Amino acid sequence: MTSSPKPSAEPTYADRTYRSPSAMVGGVLLLALGVWIGGDAVVRGDGRTPWVALAGLLFVVPLVVAYTLRPAVFAGDDRMKVRNPFRTITLPWGSVEGVQAGYSSEVLADGKKYQLWAVPVSLRQRKRVARRQTKAAHDDPYGRTSVSADVTDTHARKAIADQTIGDLRAQAERFAAEPSAQGAPMVRWAYEVVAPSAVGAVLLIVLLVVG
Repeated sequence: MTSSPKPSAEPTYADRTYRSPSAMVGGVLLLALGVWIGGDAVVRGDGRTPWVALAGLLFVVPLVVAYTLRPAVFAGDDRMKVRNPFRTITLPWGSVEGVQAGYSSEVLADGKKYQLWAVPVSLRQRKRVARRQTKAAHDDPYGRTSVSADVTDTHARKAIADQTIGDLRAQAERFAAEPSAQGAPMVRWAYEVVAPSAVGAVLLIVLLVVG
């Protein structure tokens, strides 16, 4: 008789991914514009123009991708992975000392501070949320703030960046003591972004200097 495998005590969930929708939309538009202008120069340009356009695209396209489409934060049960424009930082939850959002979103780990490019802070959005809270507080002549659905929902009373920081902070506190969440931060440079952009910059300089 064969015994059936025992189910694991803790279910494993996929990483939660955080990105900036506005940055992604802007990145797609910039890439489309760049390819349109650069492609036209390559097809219709004379002399060195096509080569300058190609070098320019090789230099600019990786930078646009790096600052708009690449940034992301992945939060799993064991660690938090921060993908910034030129670096990827893997932070086991046990090494995370704090997650905060002031004028920018940051994570503190092992005595160092890392920015979260994928979680931009919008001061305008914070002011809008504050105005909505104030308005909801005055909806009831008796001063009760529970009459508004926005006010009763704690999550809805925060700007998007503050909601995300709250989620990440909660995960850090929940998993920090887990044995699988221990270890030192690891930083890896995004050579797949840096290398082509550097090559494009060198080619562009050479072509412009040679004339």
